[in-house]
Amino acid sequence: MNESLFINIIIGISIASVPLIFAAIGELLVERSGVLNLGVEGMMIVGALMGFVVQFHTGNSYLAVLAALFGGMAIASIFAFLTQYLLTNQVATGLALTLFGLGFSAFVGRGYTEETIQLITSIHIPVLSDIPFIGPLIFSFNPLVYVAFLMVYLVWWFLFKTKQGLILRAIGDNHDAAHAIGHNVVRYRVMAILFGGAMAGVGGAFLSLVQVPIWGEDMTAGRGWIALGLVVFASWQPFRIILGAILFGGITILQLHAQGFDIRISAQYLSMLPYLATIIILVSLRMRLKNKTNRTVPNCLGRIFHSTT
Repeated sequence: MNESLFINIIIGISIASVPLIFAAIGELLVERSGVLNLGVEGMMIVGALMGFVVQFHTGNSYLAVLAALFGGMAIASIFAFLTQYLLTNQVATGLALTLFGLGFSAFVGRGYTEETIQLITSIHIPVLSDIPFIGPLIFSFNPLVYVAFLMVYLVWWFLFKTKQGLILRAIGDNHDAAHAIGHNVVRYRVMAILFGGAMAGVGGAFLSLVQVPIWGEDMTAGRGWIALGLVVFASWQPFRIILGAILFGGITILQLHAQGFDIRISAQYLSMLPYLATIIILVSLRMRLKNKTNRTVPNCLGRIFHSTT
């Protein structure tokens, strides 16, 4: 394998992992608060749509990313209202949210199926980007790539280095006890859900603003479900999200290069591997919740909070 091919593969894996990192790190914070939101796929596709539409009409990438962020938050706010105020079932509501997001994006996006946009390009950092081998691997990415890795650190810092993060984790472990000592459980959970929606929206925008210059109804292609599995794979630890996303992204990219390496495995089998792994991981989530074999699982994950006041 020559150097340029190796660099291209590593860059491809990194770019493929970014939407998963955004969506998964947002969902990780949501689940740490004790809420299980299965609507990640719906929030991602709405974010992708909003980013594409704003980029098409304005040509301003910053506004496009911002629109995707608020689009994801808007969809997440529906989930927050239904589950935290009307106390609906979180699993059913999340599934409905995914179906709503997919339907909404398909309906609104009909008029943009033949349109193209200018993608957000990679940046060039003087001197650093020109370093042989290291420059292309580290200092020549799209700005959103660096933001994704920064968000992982910020979520870790918030959860484990701030008072509010400690309260959020306490709510996820025992919302009744947290409520008894005076913490507003619903407020913390709503804020976490909105943050998760914002990250999912930006993750979707990365697909439509960085990877593909045309709009497609199935642009997310199940990445929201992979992000859900990724949170479990990471055992609800922020930095493990990066490792998991690289593994899932690597499978996606390597299937494109498999024929070039003369690997005699059907491309269809390689394509299904990320989703097969997601199914296995989600099944393990159910087993962990039932048996409590992993101490990192939030004890109140998926449980409805009934306030007594």
